[in-house]
Amino acid sequence: QVQLVESGGGLVQAGGSLRLSCAASGRTFSRPAMGWFRQAPGKGRDFVAAISWSGGVTYYAGSVKGRFTISRDNAKNTVYLQMNSLKPEDTAVYYCAANEAVLGTNAADYDYWGQGAQVTVSS
Repeated sequence: QVQLVESGGGLVQAGGSLRLSCAASGRTFSRPAMGWFRQAPGKGRDFVAAISWSGGVTYYAGSVKGRFTISRDNAKNTVYLQMNSLKPEDTAVYYCAANEAVLGTNAADYDYWGQGAQVTVSS
């Protein structure tokens, strides 16, 4: 079994920054790709960013490109999402996800999910 635990969410003013962390534990992964998704109230779960096992390939949603940075530390089994220049429309529950097959941008590509971290950006 695999567990993903997010941390680092909170309330921030527009223009501010937050860093989310996602720690993986449980059975040993086989070179997993990791992703971040978010879900605003009343909306579906949207892709935010993804990173390959090596960290050499990253994908971003257009709405966050240039403001958010995904990174990982495989020695710590942790992936990060640095969020800068936050906007009220970034308010959502942010989910960390993992899979061992593809570096995907669809939620259906991912097998393991964290419980979510609330990010609220005030105007």
